[in-house]
Amino acid sequence: MPKISSDTLWELASAEVQSREDGKGGEEDGGVDPVSLNERTVFFIGNKEGGKTTILLRCLDRDEPPKPTLALEYTFGRRARGHNTPKDIAHLWELGGGTSLSDLVQIPITAQNVRSLSVVLVLDLSKPNALWGTMERLLQTTRTQVEKACSKQQRTVESKAGSKQQAQNRPPMVLPKDHPDRELINPFPVPLLIIGSKFDIFQFTSSKSESLMSKTKSLFTQLGFGTEKGKSMSSDLSKPLLIPAGMDSFSQIGSPPTTDVDIGTLHAKNPLDLWKKVFEVVFPPENTSDHHRELKDPAKDPQYSEPQIDSMRAQKDTELDQYKRNMSKSWKGLELET
Repeated sequence: MPKISSDTLWELASAEVQSREDGKGGEEDGGVDPVSLNERTVFFIGNKEGGKTTILLRCLDRDEPPKPTLALEYTFGRRARGHNTPKDIAHLWELGGGTSLSDLVQIPITAQNVRSLSVVLVLDLSKPNALWGTMERLLQTTRTQVEKACSKQQRTVESKAGSKQQAQNRPPMVLPKDHPDRELINPFPVPLLIIGSKFDIFQFTSSKSESLMSKTKSLFTQLGFGTEKGKSMSSDLSKPLLIPAGMDSFSQIGSPPTTDVDIGTLHAKNPLDLWKKVFEVVFPPENTSDHHRELKDPAKDPQYSEPQIDSMRAQKDTELDQYKRNMSKSWKGLELET
């Protein structure tokens, strides 16, 4: 009889990912599957309920209502380049739960796809108190996993080739040598698109701009399907900003408004740190540590609510508590008798 595994589907999937990363795929390049030029991976992260699913559906021209993301979800998009030519494929991952489930980044970011990976960070402009902390935690977790995947890919290639053969990674993200902030910032290791969602709420208007969505779709197709990069740029503070990578600088951004803040008391290490400290004075960060610990159990997350199942679970929890109390009384009775 065939062997029956007791592992869950999630455990089997995790084992398969680990097996591939350990170089057991048997590929000629040392177990790292060659990434086709017409396949790319785009990973969506950001605030919980920040609009990631809505943006993703609009970019794919799917007319369907968005649903809460269940931890980590996958879909794909295809785009024809021409008649009788292979279609471009975009593998699309979306992380739900904001920062509470950030450990799952190891699933979509692997040694097999890291050289074709892009990241889309969606930040909810209507919740400024959670904005900076969400951005920092998600980008740091994602950066760490990207660096691990790149290192694993390089080690696998070297061990199989027996030499310092260079892995086929995308060239590292670097700023031009003449960029004024070259020594002040560490560029993200893969293409990164930051979207400020709910701009209509942020601006206290009721209109939703289709031109903004059109620009967002254009940026998405650049990442997902490798279309030519646009040249448009907008730095007018009275309008939505559109800043291509490397096209601004701290001197162009200027100092943060500090009407009610004494900069001398902030002890900032660099311009970015100064902006962070002033931002957090104006928008004090939320204390989310207790909330995150609670959401480690997805059953307690309201976005995954199932009324019938939750009702049954509550009933069983009540029965379990009653059973524990009865057992405790029984043990106390035995102790008194002895």
